[in-house]
Amino acid sequence: MKRSGTYVLAVTLVAALGGLIFGFDTAVVAGATRYMKEHFALDALQEGWTVAVVLIGCMFGAGLAGPISDRIGRRRFMLVSAVLFLVSAVGCALPRTITAFMAFRLVGGLGIGSAAVLSPLYIAEIAPARARGALVSVNQLAIVTGILLAYFVSWIFAGAGPENWRWMYAAGAVPSVAFFLLLLGVPESPRWLVKNGREAEARTVLARADSPEAAETGIREIKTALALEKGSFREVFRPAFRRPLVLAVALAVFQQVTGINAILYYAPRIFEGAGFERMSAIGQSTVVGLVNLLFTVVAILLADRVGRRPLLLAATAGMGVSLVLLGAAFRFPVLPASALLVVILFYIAFFASAMGPLVWVVMAEVFPIKVRGAAMGLATVVLWLADFAVTLTFPVLSDRSHPSTAFWLYAAMCALAFAFMAFRLPETKGRTLEEIERGWRTGS
Repeated sequence: MKRSGTYVLAVTLVAALGGLIFGFDTAVVAGATRYMKEHFALDALQEGWTVAVVLIGCMFGAGLAGPISDRIGRRRFMLVSAVLFLVSAVGCALPRTITAFMAFRLVGGLGIGSAAVLSPLYIAEIAPARARGALVSVNQLAIVTGILLAYFVSWIFAGAGPENWRWMYAAGAVPSVAFFLLLLGVPESPRWLVKNGREAEARTVLARADSPEAAETGIREIKTALALEKGSFREVFRPAFRRPLVLAVALAVFQQVTGINAILYYAPRIFEGAGFERMSAIGQSTVVGLVNLLFTVVAILLADRVGRRPLLLAATAGMGVSLVLLGAAFRFPVLPASALLVVILFYIAFFASAMGPLVWVVMAEVFPIKVRGAAMGLATVVLWLADFAVTLTFPVLSDRSHPSTAFWLYAAMCALAFAFMAFRLPETKGRTLEEIERGWRTGS
C-alpha cells in the first residue's frame, strides 16, 4: 500500500472509532436489559423505553451534528461526541434509579447520533473516489465490531452478580477516551476547509490522502460545486435536490423498518423465547455479532467492485426471505432452536453485506456539499425515528401478539424496500462526490 493509502486508512480508522462506540452503546443494552428488568422490576413497555430512550438522544444528536459541523468543522464536533460517550458510559454504570439511567442514556444518544452522521460524512469527504465505498464501509465495520464487543462484554460480565449490567455499561468508557485522544491527531475535512476559505490546508490534506495532482483536481471540483450553490439548508428542498433527499430518507427508513435492531437489541430475548438458556442466549448473540462483522468485511470488499445497487437489491431480497422463515419458525415451533439460529444468521449475513454499510455510504454521497452535513443529519434523524418505532414496539408486539407478527411485518417492509430501490436507486460506484452532485443537477 502506498503512503497516501496508509495515511487515509489511518485517518479513516480513527474516525470509525465513533462508529465502534456507536455500535457498542446501542448493543450493550441487549445483554444488560434482562438483568435491569429484574433489578428495577420493569414491565414490557418500560423495558422497551430503556432500550428506546437512547434513540431520542440520537435524533437530537443527528439533527444538531450536521448544521453545527457545517459551521465549526467535522473534527471538532466529533470531539464533542467523544465527551458525550464518556459521560454516558460512566453515568449509566452508577445510577440508583431508572430515571437517572435513562437521563444518561439520553446523553449517550446525543453522542451516537452525532457520530452516526459525522464519522461516515468525514470519511466520505477525505477519501479518494476510487476507494470511497470501501472506506466509508469501514465505519459500518467499526459499528458491527462495537456490537460484537458489546455482546462479548455482556457475556464476560453475565455471571458477575445482580449488578453486572453496571460493568457492561462502564466498559464503554475505554473506547470513548481512545476516540477523543486519537481525534486530536487527524486533520479537518478538506471539503469543509475549502468551503471555509482554508484552501492551502485542504490541498495538503488531499495530497496526503491521494496525490498532489489529485489534490489540485479535487480543489477545482470542490470550488466549482460550491460556486453553483447558495448555501442555505433550504436548498436541499429545492426540486433539483428532491431526488437525493427522497432517496436518502427512504433508505434510512428501510434500513430500520426491515427489523435489524429488533434482532440486535433483543437478541438474548429472542433466543430465550426460542428455548435457549439465558447464558446460552447471550452466547448466541455473540455469534450473531461475529457473523455481522464477517459479512460487513464482505461488503467492504465488494462495494467498489460490484457496486451499491446490485448488492442492496440482492441483500434486501435475502433479508425478506429470512424474515418470512423466521416468523414461520416462531409461529410453528416444530424446528429445533438451532435451526432458528441459522435463519437469524442468514438474515444478519444479508443485512451486513449491503443494507448495513451501504445505506450509510449512499447517504454520505448523494447530497450537495454546502448542505451535506445538515441534509445527512436530517436523513439520520429520520433513521433514528424509524429505529425508535421498531425498538419501542417489538417487545410489545412480542408480548401482546406474537413474535412472528413482527418478523412478517419486517418482511413486508423488505418487499417495499426492494421495489423502491429497483426504481429509484442510481449507481454511485467510482464517481466523485462532485460528479454525483452534477448528476442530480443534469438528471443523469
